[in-house]
Amino acid sequence: MRLEICHRTLYRYAQPVKESSNDLRLKPVSNEHQTVEWHELTVQPTAQLRTYEDFYANMVHHFEVNAPHSELMIESRCRVATNRRNYLDLWATPVPLSRRAECVRMERCFDYLQESTYVPHSPELWRLAVDTTFGQADMWQAAQALNRFVHSHLAYTPSATTALTSATDALERRVGVCQDFAHVLIGLCRSIQLPALYVSGYFYTPGAQASHAWVEVYLPEIGWRALDPTHADQPDERYVKIAVGRDYGDVAPTRGHYKGTVQRTIQVDVDIREATGTKQS
Repeated sequence: MRLEICHRTLYRYAQPVKESSNDLRLKPVSNEHQTVEWHELTVQPTAQLRTYEDFYANMVHHFEVNAPHSELMIESRCRVATNRRNYLDLWATPVPLSRRAECVRMERCFDYLQESTYVPHSPELWRLAVDTTFGQADMWQAAQALNRFVHSHLAYTPSATTALTSATDALERRVGVCQDFAHVLIGLCRSIQLPALYVSGYFYTPGAQASHAWVEVYLPEIGWRALDPTHADQPDERYVKIAVGRDYGDVAPTRGHYKGTVQRTIQVDVDIREATGTKQS
């Protein structure tokens, strides 16, 4: 599948602001599941873009606007070819739960077993994870059981939470959006020492235009495998991956600071469609 994506963010300030410094995580990755055919990033007011790789190997674009401005527009456009195969073959390659101890000693897993800003450790998460995985002897099957639990336990409710809602808050209220579903699944996995990370990206479905979030869990000798608790499924070719981290705090699409008024509005528009021809002008 080839998808064209336009992600536009518009900030409007009540009074002109200045010395705006921003980091963007908006460019999809190219890996074995997807290839970025082209990507364009536009900023208004015009600014010089610099790139660097963050601690979690995400591509970050940085820019600064020092002159006074009343609006800031950031637009990311790209076309991505996806070819994600399903991992039903894992049914034939069980990974015993006893191998979780190996993950604790792996550098690549360390950060994804600790609590983080939006995913604190809690007795409630541990109790639910233990109850949900009771009788499971395989890491992947345990992770899928937790994935199904989150999907059935939380109600998808737009505007019921905010970008600052933690996994424990969403769990207590039993409502949330994809970000909350991902945080709760991560918390459940980590509470029983299943390494889990947060993935930001997009999910293509006609009529639904928004960013998306899901989870990857680590299995010894197999690697990171994806689960989407919002849809109780495994990501396929409709998913486009951008960045990974401990939680949303590590992968926010736009983040920055400036001098000036705190009164502002933010408008985010995402358009995803199947590509039909050559690069749009």
